[in-house]
Amino acid sequence: MVCAQTLPWRSALHTARRSSLRTIQLLQPRPLVSSLPKPAYSVIPRSPKSPQNLFTASISRPFATSPARRKDLPPDDVPDPIPLKDDTQTESQTPRNESTTQSEESAEAKKAPETPPSSAPAAASSSNAKGAPGAGSGGDSGGGDGGRKGGRKTSNERAIQKPTVPEVYPQVMAIPIAKRPLFPGFYKAVTIRDPNVARAIQEMMRRGQQYVGAFLFKDEASDGDVIESMDDVHDVGVFAQITSAFPVNGEEHSLTAVLYPHRRIKMSRLIPPNEAKNKSSSDASKAAPVVEVKPVEDPSKKDTVSIDKSGDVVASFEESSTTPPSRDVQPYEPTAFLRDFPVSLVDVDNLVEETYDKKDPVIKAVTSELVNVFKDVANLNHLFRDQISTFSMSQSAGNILEEPGKLADFAAAVSAGEIRELQDVLETMNVQERLSKALMVLKKELMNAQLQAKISKDVESKIQKRQREYWLMEQMKGIRRELGIESDGKDKMVEKFKEKANKLAMPEAVQKVFEEELNKLAHIEPAASEFNVTRNYLDWLTQIPWGQQSAENFGIKNAMTVLDEDHHGLKDVKDRILEFIAVGKLRGTVEGKILCFVGPPGVGKTSIGKSIARALNRQYYRFSVGGLTDVAEIKGHRRTYVGALPGRIIQALKKCQTENPLILIDEVDKIGRGHQGDPSSALLELLDPEQNNSFLDHYLDVPVDLSKVLFVCTANMTDTIPRPLLDRMEMIELSGYVADEKMAIAERYLSPAAKELSGLKDVAVNLDKAAIEELIKSYCRESGVRNLKKQIEKVYRKSALNIIRDVGEGEGTPLAEANALTEEGKKAQEESEKNNEKTDVKTTLEAIEKETTPTPRVQLKVPDSVNVTIDRSNLKDYVGPPVFTSDRLYETTPPGVAMGLAWTSMGGAALYVESILENALSASSRPGLERTGNLKNVMRESTLIAYSFAKGLLARKFPDNKFFEKAKVHLHCPEGAVQKDGPSAGVTMATSLLSLALGRGVGPTVAMTGELTVTGKVLRIGGLREKTVAARRAGAERIIFPMDNMSDWIELPENIKEGIQGHAASWYSDIFDLVFPDLDPHRANNIWKKQLREPKKRKERDDRERDRDREHDSDEDDDYDDDDD
Repeated sequence: MVCAQTLPWRSALHTARRSSLRTIQLLQPRPLVSSLPKPAYSVIPRSPKSPQNLFTASISRPFATSPARRKDLPPDDVPDPIPLKDDTQTESQTPRNESTTQSEESAEAKKAPETPPSSAPAAASSSNAKGAPGAGSGGDSGGGDGGRKGGRKTSNERAIQKPTVPEVYPQVMAIPIAKRPLFPGFYKAVTIRDPNVARAIQEMMRRGQQYVGAFLFKDEASDGDVIESMDDVHDVGVFAQITSAFPVNGEEHSLTAVLYPHRRIKMSRLIPPNEAKNKSSSDASKAAPVVEVKPVEDPSKKDTVSIDKSGDVVASFEESSTTPPSRDVQPYEPTAFLRDFPVSLVDVDNLVEETYDKKDPVIKAVTSELVNVFKDVANLNHLFRDQISTFSMSQSAGNILEEPGKLADFAAAVSAGEIRELQDVLETMNVQERLSKALMVLKKELMNAQLQAKISKDVESKIQKRQREYWLMEQMKGIRRELGIESDGKDKMVEKFKEKANKLAMPEAVQKVFEEELNKLAHIEPAASEFNVTRNYLDWLTQIPWGQQSAENFGIKNAMTVLDEDHHGLKDVKDRILEFIAVGKLRGTVEGKILCFVGPPGVGKTSIGKSIARALNRQYYRFSVGGLTDVAEIKGHRRTYVGALPGRIIQALKKCQTENPLILIDEVDKIGRGHQGDPSSALLELLDPEQNNSFLDHYLDVPVDLSKVLFVCTANMTDTIPRPLLDRMEMIELSGYVADEKMAIAERYLSPAAKELSGLKDVAVNLDKAAIEELIKSYCRESGVRNLKKQIEKVYRKSALNIIRDVGEGEGTPLAEANALTEEGKKAQEESEKNNEKTDVKTTLEAIEKETTPTPRVQLKVPDSVNVTIDRSNLKDYVGPPVFTSDRLYETTPPGVAMGLAWTSMGGAALYVESILENALSASSRPGLERTGNLKNVMRESTLIAYSFAKGLLARKFPDNKFFEKAKVHLHCPEGAVQKDGPSAGVTMATSLLSLALGRGVGPTVAMTGELTVTGKVLRIGGLREKTVAARRAGAERIIFPMDNMSDWIELPENIKEGIQGHAASWYSDIFDLVFPDLDPHRANNIWKKQLREPKKRKERDDRERDRDREHDSDEDDDYDDDDD
């Protein structure tokens, strides 16, 4: 039966010999209705080797919907299909009942069906060749004979009959389809690799029951030929006919089956392979319809049935129009034999389209739009155009409008859309909705085709441009070669440098050097070593922005806004900056100014420089000179060195591309000095407004004007800056922050930034104001806010950890690890785990690329129910116990202890001076002074001055107090690990010694600073602002400072002086009255009298010794007088 068919793959393979494109069309899911014959389901007994087969195959062409074409002729050189064993000989030898045959003919003639696609020729063979003339009217013969009941058809009439596809087929074998669904009317070739399913298909075709149900897998990665569960596939599929099957080359027990879907069906029940195999025949007969089996008999050979042994038995689902004879009809189930195979059987129901109005304007409009989109896609995609042409040949314009459902199916069948969308089109039974969904799929196909066309056009234009340039360049090379002036890319390089130079306003001296170097480059061979040196030099020379300046903004309001946005407080510093900008506004430029911000770490020196650049609308460049020992970093290398480069200043100009950037030189007080020169001396030329208008870099060796550059330097102290360099800069001091300023900075800047940095931006985590105060008071007493920032970040990090621990990160929780990984991240993690199992070393770039991805993770959302508050009570759970447990080192100061104030690179600090009596005071003890506390030279001298002054003051005011004549004193400054130097602790040391000598303590809230002379004069000191901030931080209520610093005290902001009384002193007597008020002179004179009293006997002995010494002295005087005489 299969051997004599005019199969679709035969026609396609025959055409492939002439055009490879036709082979591609066969492999794609395109309709072949116009070129393939309609299926015939009643097979006439024939002789397999009869020469009439060729004739009958040729006359089957008029039953197609399009005219016969040359490509439809059956080829002779195609592989034969799977040979099927002829098991029908026994049936053909059985005598056939004439009345049964007549009933079958009458039933077939009664119904004039629509002509379906063919799996076999319309007339496979006939013993009487005279049936050929009837082929021309075969399309109407079935309907014309419908009224003839019980009549007999001739052999010619039976040869051209057109059996229909059964309308009811309740149980079929199910074949799962991957990648895309099937649509009615469009062929699909599937490969069957399961040997059981392949044998079942062969048996079906042998029996003439080649009908299956095709259902799409839900999982795109699934593959198989058997459906294990209804959940694995979509329940809506197609009822398809296997038109042909042939083996797969190189694969045993595999075959390729060509399916032609007829209609939509819906799966109602699945009979898995095991259940189907074990099911009894009695149960199977109840689940399937009972049909009658009637052999198709040729009347012309009814008397010689035993001779023809090639008849086939076909199951007919037509209702007979005549009453069958009295012969017993055996019930037959079409799919009963499939239960012997481990295949999937399903019960299905036909799906019928919903009724619709063909004149509905919406349907007409969508149909017209589909046709227009088809035309647009056909213009862009040639393969798509061939499929549309094939479909249009089988459908006239009227048929498209009459059957819009088929048009929608065609649109979905040929589109490469999403699988879910295509399945949705298949499942939609409302024609209008199906058209809309198909239009959406086709629109995406059009967009894809347009994008492909655009990409193709762009690539083609680029290729054409490159080919044209290459062709022209080759021509130019050939012309130059013929003229003897052949050159390479050097000329192009020279032209490039000339173009760059023309865009720049080079000074005359620079222009002259540029032309000389360019002329040298033009005459140097590229292979010479000097060529690259000259090229690099010209490259740097043309990358400097000669004459290019950015438009500055000298708006005072704008500058105030920018400074207030970036910094809190620092009013005096902001005023200095605004004054600086105001001068620039009036002059039109701020050239010739070099600013230097001096202050402790963490007060915002670098960030202020960046704010100035933003306020002035200047480009910003920063580099640090801390630890720099090479002059070449500032002034560049000579070109004679290999790898020579210009200095950092020239590099800054190249990066900023303006002549007036703001260059921040950081840590200028920590610049070093080595065997390669003194960089601080190199900065003298750079930071001198009178010299930097012709700065000479060693590499460029041409004058560069840096007078338009605004230089801003930063330093922690001025002591280590060379005096000549310090003299060239305008100093702006930044002192530390007090507690209220730190509070404002933490609330406005530090806390929001730390919260966002910890991933808690939208989470209800609140850092209470009281907690910030506790942080400032007990953890962060430094001048800046850098340590405060670290502590706040630590609080939020600890909060994040507690939130994750409380919420959990198991599966199903909002913070599960799987929720944070993207799809790319999961793939990279899997690859990393695979490689880690093999080796710990990533040896290949390919392995590293697989394990990395640009976006491996996404931010997780914390549940809204989370609410965390950090206050003073639970602060130690986040940052640990307090570092500072009290405001002062001494709550009550004993005699000999005084609080001084010191200035350090970290800001101001409270410096206590302690004095004690080493030995018990007695009349026989000897005086002395011991000094400890890591004191440097200047401070050690201050101790001697204070000691001498204290002895003199005590002798003048309290002559009976002989303390310093007999006491051995030890003076110490705490925090011995910190070096201490400077003269400003003189008054504090003197007060400490006098407090010990008088036996009276100094108030714990009194702090003092000032340099002391041996006469008691109090001299000026520096850093009063920082020292006042330190006194306020230590809880001091009174501060004593030199009278010469009164102007500095007046300039201090009120928020710093709030709660502190300032006392200016010119002489130490003023300080003495402040620290020792209401001192009793009698007590002060006699405080050590008891300890210094001598015993009576020793006193008499001392008196006698004194008398002898006196007499001895008088005798010596007399002898001297005699000698003179």
